[in-house]
Amino acid sequence: MQISFEPTQGIFHLQNKQMSYVIQLIHQAYPAHVYWGRPIRPGQLGTIIQYKERCSFHPNPIVEDRKITFDTLPQEYPAYGTSDYREPAYQVALPNGSTITELVYENHRIIPGKPALEGLPATYVESDDEAQTLELELVDKLIGLRVFLSYTIFKDHAAITRSVRFVNEGSASLKLLRAYSASVDFEHGDFDLLQLSGAWVRERDIVRRPLAPGTLTVESRRGSSSHQHNPFVALLSKDAGEDHGDVYGFSLVYSGNFAAHAEVGPYGTARVSMGINSFDFSWLLESGQQFQTPEAVMVYSSEGLGNMSRSYHKLYRTRLSRGEFRDRVRPVLVNNWEATYFQFNADKIESIAKAGKELGIELFVLDDGWFGKRDSDNSSLGDWVVDKTKLPNGLEDLVARVNDLGLEFGLWFEPEMVSPDSDLYRKHPDWCLHVPDRRRTEGRQQLILDFSRADVCEEITAMIRRILQSAPITYIKWDMNRNMTEIGSAALPPERQRETAHRYMLGLYGVLEKLTTEFPHILFESCSGGGGRFDPGMLHYMPQTWTSDNSDAISRLKIQYGTSIVYPISSMGAHVSAVPNHQVHRNTSLEMRGDVAMSGNFGYELDLTVFTDEEKEIVKKQIADYKQLRPLVQFGDMYRLLSPFEGNETAWMIVSEDKSQAMVAYFRVLAEANAATKTLRLKGLNPEFDYQIAGIPGEYPGDHLLYAGLPVAGLHGDFQSKIWLLERKQ
Repeated sequence: MQISFEPTQGIFHLQNKQMSYVIQLIHQAYPAHVYWGRPIRPGQLGTIIQYKERCSFHPNPIVEDRKITFDTLPQEYPAYGTSDYREPAYQVALPNGSTITELVYENHRIIPGKPALEGLPATYVESDDEAQTLELELVDKLIGLRVFLSYTIFKDHAAITRSVRFVNEGSASLKLLRAYSASVDFEHGDFDLLQLSGAWVRERDIVRRPLAPGTLTVESRRGSSSHQHNPFVALLSKDAGEDHGDVYGFSLVYSGNFAAHAEVGPYGTARVSMGINSFDFSWLLESGQQFQTPEAVMVYSSEGLGNMSRSYHKLYRTRLSRGEFRDRVRPVLVNNWEATYFQFNADKIESIAKAGKELGIELFVLDDGWFGKRDSDNSSLGDWVVDKTKLPNGLEDLVARVNDLGLEFGLWFEPEMVSPDSDLYRKHPDWCLHVPDRRRTEGRQQLILDFSRADVCEEITAMIRRILQSAPITYIKWDMNRNMTEIGSAALPPERQRETAHRYMLGLYGVLEKLTTEFPHILFESCSGGGGRFDPGMLHYMPQTWTSDNSDAISRLKIQYGTSIVYPISSMGAHVSAVPNHQVHRNTSLEMRGDVAMSGNFGYELDLTVFTDEEKEIVKKQIADYKQLRPLVQFGDMYRLLSPFEGNETAWMIVSEDKSQAMVAYFRVLAEANAATKTLRLKGLNPEFDYQIAGIPGEYPGDHLLYAGLPVAGLHGDFQSKIWLLERKQ
C-alpha cells in the first residue's frame, strides 16, 4: 500500500495489492480522474487520458488549450457552470445569487492512517500502517471557499474511501446546494448498474439494468436510507457475474436521504456520483464554518460480485463496526413480539423465557408494549416509563426473574418517535418534525421527534439512560417505524429549514455515540420496520440489524441473499417465526425455517411454550448446532452458489479464513416431478485439502468438491433445505 506523487506530471497514484487509483492535475490546477482498476505500474500514467478538440458546443475554459473542455474531461470533483454540463458533485449559491464556482488545486497532504470524520460514522484503522490518506486542497479564491477532497486507501482491503470537507474562509455566507461525497468518471459506459431495491417486508431485491445515454438515479427522499433503495450501487462489466468480471462498488456510510447517479454522456463515458441527496437540501455555510460530507466506500473487484461482497464484508465487519461485540459471537435469542404482541404480563414473559432456557436459548428480548399505556400502537411512544399494569413489580423484577433462569435480558425501544397520545407530546408538541400551520401527517399513529434539536436529543438520551441503568440489560433493539413528512424544525430559522433532515441524522448519530459508549456491554441492534435503515451508518454504532420484518423462510432467501451483496452475515438478524407465517401466511417446516435463519444472528420469534415434544427436540438440536457453527457463520467468508432471483433454488456457503471449515446451505422452493439430478459446485475451499462431511462416510478432496461438486439428493416435497458441514481432515 502506498500513495505516491510525481510532481512533473502532477500524478497521484494510490495503490495496494488489489487495485490502483490514479489522479492527474491538468495544467497543475484541475484534478482529473485517470484510472481505477487492477494494479498497474507507474510507467506511462500521464498518457492514459486522451484529449481531442471538440466543437464550439463544448466550451474551452483554458483559452490556450482548446483540447480541454470540462464537458469531456474526466474529473475528480466536478462543478456545473464552467463548461461541464453533466451531473456536478457540488453546487454553491453565492450572495449575489449566482451558483458559479471554480475550484483549483492549491496543495496536498499524504497522511499515515485515516483521520476520523467529525460527527459522522466512518470506517477506521487501529494503527497508522493499515492505511494512507491523500488530502487534495482546492480553493476558489474569489469567494474564499476551500475544499478538501479526502481519499484513504487500505493496505489489506480492496477499498478506497472518499469524503469532502468545505470550509468558508470568505467574509460572506455561502449556501451549499449540493455536496456529494464522491464522483468518478469512467472512460466508457458499457456497464450494467446493480442496485438493491424493494419495499417493506421485501427489502434489497437485486436489480440489474444496462446503462444508457442519460442518467439513472437511485435515491431516498424519505429521511432514512429506506426499504425502497439501499445506499449502494455497482457498475458491472457486461461479462461480470458472481465469480468473474470487473465490478465497481459504491456504498455510502449514511442513514438519511441519499442519491447515486450513473450518467452516460454523449461520447459514451460514464459518471457515477454519490452523496447526501440534494433534493430539498441546503446548508448555510457562514464565514469561518465548515461542512463535512459522509464517507463513500468504493470497492473494486476483478473477480466478480462475490469478491466485491467479501471485500465489503470484511471491511464493514472489522473496520466499520465497533465495540465489544464486533469480534464476539452473538447470543441465541427469543423475542416475544409474534408470541404476544402487546398482550402480556410478567408471568407470560417468564414462561417463554423458562421454555427458552430448556431449549438452550441465551437471551430473552422484551419487545413493544412494556412502557406507558401501550396496549396497541396508538399511544405512549416517548413515555419511557414502565407500565406497572403489565409489570406491577417493575422492570427490575422481570429482569431478575429472567436472569435467575440463566438468560440475559434485552429490551425494545423506539426512541425517535412520539405518539400524539403521550405525556411527552402533550408537554412538548413542538418537539416533533413539523411545519407551522400544516397538518402533522401520522404513520403508524406516530410522529417523529426532532433529533436536529439538542434539547430533544438530551432528553431522550436521559430517558433511555435511566432505563438502562435500572436493570442489567445486555441487548437493545432500536426501532424506527416511519419515514419523514413535513420536514421542518421549530428550532431552526427560515434560511436553515432545509438542513433539518441532515441535522436530524447528526443528532441521531450523536445520541448513538453517547449511549453505545456509556453502555459498551450492551449489544445494540438497529431496526426500522425491519430493514428500512440497513446501512453502513447504523452499523458503525450497532453491529447488527433486524434484516426484515418478513421472517418467512422462503421470502428470506431473497432478502438475505440480496443483503449479502454488501453486508456481512454478522450484521443480519435472522429468526425462526411461527407458521402460518404472519407476513405471507405460508407454512414451512421448522427444519427449513431453522436452516435459513442459521445464516445470520440466530433466534426465535414465537411462543416457545406451545411447542410439541417433537418440536422441542428439533429446536434443541438447531440451537446446539448453531452454537457450534456461529464462529464460522458470523466471521467466515460467504460464497453465493445459486441465486433465488434466477431460479427455484438457492445456495450459499460460509468458509473459515483458514479454509479448514465450511457450511454449505441449499434450499429448494418447489418440488419438480421426475427432476434431473443436482450437483453443487462449491467455492472458497482449498483444493489441496481433504474434507470430511458430517454424516457422510469417506473423504472428499477439495478440488473434487470445487470442480466436480457435491451431490444433492434425498429431498422430497416443496420447501426443502439441507445443510452440510465440512471439516478439513487432519
